[in-house]
Amino acid sequence: MNAKCILIVEDEQPIREMVMFALANAGYAVREAADAWQAQLCIAERLPDLVLLDWMLPGISGIDYARRLKKDDLSREVPIIMLTARAEEEDTVQGLESGADDYMTKPFSPRELVARIRAVLRRGGPAGEEEMLRANGLAIDLCSHRVSAGDTLLEMAPTEYRLLEFFMGHPERVYSRGQLLDRVWGSNVYVEERTVDVHIRRLRKVLEPHGHDPLIQTVRGTGYRFSTRI
Repeated sequence: MNAKCILIVEDEQPIREMVMFALANAGYAVREAADAWQAQLCIAERLPDLVLLDWMLPGISGIDYARRLKKDDLSREVPIIMLTARAEEEDTVQGLESGADDYMTKPFSPRELVARIRAVLRRGGPAGEEEMLRANGLAIDLCSHRVSAGDTLLEMAPTEYRLLEFFMGHPERVYSRGQLLDRVWGSNVYVEERTVDVHIRRLRKVLEPHGHDPLIQTVRGTGYRFSTRI
C-alpha cells in the first residue's frame, strides 16, 4: 500500500524539518514548500492526500491560498490543516471558513499533529478505507454505529454517540460549548449551551464502568477535549 502523501507549506525551515521528520517516522511520504508558488509546483507533480498550510506565508497568505485550493477542480477535495500562531477564536473561524478541515496553533507537538492528520484523513478518505475509530480500548464502528469497550458493546443515546464520534475524530483539541453545538447539534438548531454539559455527563456515565470516562476532559474556562493523555 502506498504511503499517504502530505504536503507541508511553511516558510520557516526549522518547523518544516521538524514536521517532516515526525511525519516520515509516522509512515507518511512528505513533500515541502516554502510558499504558495512552490506548493503549486508540488501539487502539479503529485496531488497530495493532505496539505499542512501555514497562515503567514510570503506573497499570498495561507488563508487566500486555502481558498484558491478549494476553488480548483484538481485540489478542492484535498483536506487542509491550517498551522498558525494566531490563537483567537475569530482567527480559528476565519481559518475554517477559508476551507481548512482543521486548525492547529503553534507551538504544537508532533504527536498531536500526527493524530490530527490521521483524524482528518479518516473523515476525508473513501468509504470503507477507515471504518473504525479507536482510542485506549474504546472503539466506534462508523458503519454500524456500534461503540465497544474491549469486547463489551456500549448502549448510548444518539446525541451521546454523536458527541463521542466527534471527539474521537478530533483528538487532543479543545472545543467550547458553542463549537460543540455547531459541530454536533448543527448551526440551525437552537439549544442552550449548558445542554452540552448534560450530555457530557451522560456520556461519561456510560463510559465510567469501563474506565474510559477520563478520556472526556474538562478544560476549565474553555470547554472540553478528548485526550488519551490522562
